[in-house]
Order: sequence, then structure tokens, then C-alpha cells
Amino acid sequence: MKFKIGDLVTRNSYNNDLLFRIKSINNDVSILEGVNIRLIADSNISDLSLYNESNDDDIEFLKRIEPKKIDRDDYFYLPGKILHIDADKEYLNRCMNFYEKSNIWAKGILESEKNISSKIIEYLEEYRPDIVVITGHDAYLKKRGSDLNSYKNSLYFVDAIKEARKYEKSHEKLIIIAGGCQSNYEELIKAGANFASSPKRVNIHALDPAIIASTISLSDITKDIDLKGILDKTKYGSSGMGGIKTKGTMYIGYPR
Repeated sequence: MKFKIGDLVTRNSYNNDLLFRIKSINNDVSILEGVNIRLIADSNISDLSLYNESNDDDIEFLKRIEPKKIDRDDYFYLPGKILHIDADKEYLNRCMNFYEKSNIWAKGILESEKNISSKIIEYLEEYRPDIVVITGHDAYLKKRGSDLNSYKNSLYFVDAIKEARKYEKSHEKLIIIAGGCQSNYEELIKAGANFASSPKRVNIHALDPAIIASTISLSDITKDIDLKGILDKTKYGSSGMGGIKTKGTMYIGYPR
């Protein structure tokens, strides 16, 4: 079977568990990007199968997280503003569409992981968000050890969080959601993130940071969010994302 760039495929040796898009092909080796999971992988062409919808467990998940519109009754609602900085254009677009469906103001910025820290204060000053998402790709490289050098991009995420905390120290005035697949969760939290990936060093869904951000954006500013409840909304729950008790960012007013 011939494959071409852009084909949706799965890997036979992994029981066809994840859906990928072919980004490039060099001889018999393809570079794959996860369609739903923030993961870059390589694979021999002989190990690939074309996408079969019957094997896609993401369909039910996407139905479950379909944004719910606010029942506006006699009140008016001002959700928190979101700045979403992402190193992957396709994932960024998916997240921006998710915010739009939720009727949330959000600004999307495409920026490589290593450049976020040098530009984040500029972005924060320009857009004045209540919530900032710092995400892209990451990976835990076990052969290198257990420090930040064992991760593809966790160090860059840590640096970006620290810069954001120079701009705003308070975890309540600026909520930070950070990380990608298999990121060093503990170091991201220590650096100042409210929420981060990945407690169990697992892959995370492309929309997981947006799910956390939108839920906080649409939660009452006077109340603590349901910490376990917000994590349960994500694809892999507390294995993929974790965080600290945080208040919502939405103001509620009367009358409309």
C-alpha cells in the first residue's frame, strides 16, 4: 500500500491505538504527528494502516466535551480572557475553535517552545489575559535520567512559566496552564503553574489544556473550582493533567 503526506494512519505494532497524520516520508520511514494526542513519532511505512473510524475511541470523548452554552436567564456573564500560546499550528486551531464554540474571548499565538519565554511578557502586556496556556510538544526521554534535561521541552515550559510569574506573581490574578505530552509535572507546578501535565508522564489530548482553560474561564470568580471534576473532563484525567485549587475567572452581573 502506498502512503502519502497528509494520510491519516495508525501503527500496527501499537495495536492501532492512536491516530496520526503523516507529516513527511523519507525512504521507508515516516514522521507522524498525533491528530488528537500531542505527540510526534516516527514509524516504518510497513507498520502503518490507513485510519479506520471503528478503531477511533476519540469520537465519544469529543462528544462528551462538546461545549455547553450558558443559560443566560436574567444575568449577564463575563468569562475570563484566555491567551493560548501553542507550538503546533493545527492543535492551536483546534483549541481556538473550541474556545469559539464556548463563546470565550481567546487570543491564539503560534510560537515554538524554546521562544515562548523570551516573548511571553510582551504577549501578557499586550493582551492582559486572566488565563494563559503554554503548550506544544514534549517527551520524556528515559535514557537521559530524571532531571529536566530528560525532557524534550519541559525546560522551555519551566522558563516560560517563570517569566510569566515575573509579570504576575499571584496564582489567582494570572492562571497558568502549561505542558505537553509527558512533561515534568512537578517542575512546572514548582515554577508557578496552576495546572500542568503530566503527573504520570503520559500523553495528553490536543484539547486538554483548552478544556482546563475554558472550564476556569466559565467558572464563578468567587468560588473554588471542583479540582477533581475539572481534571475528569480531560482525556486521561489526573494521569495526564494535575493542578492546585483555583478560583474561576467569570464575573456574573445583573440585570442583562
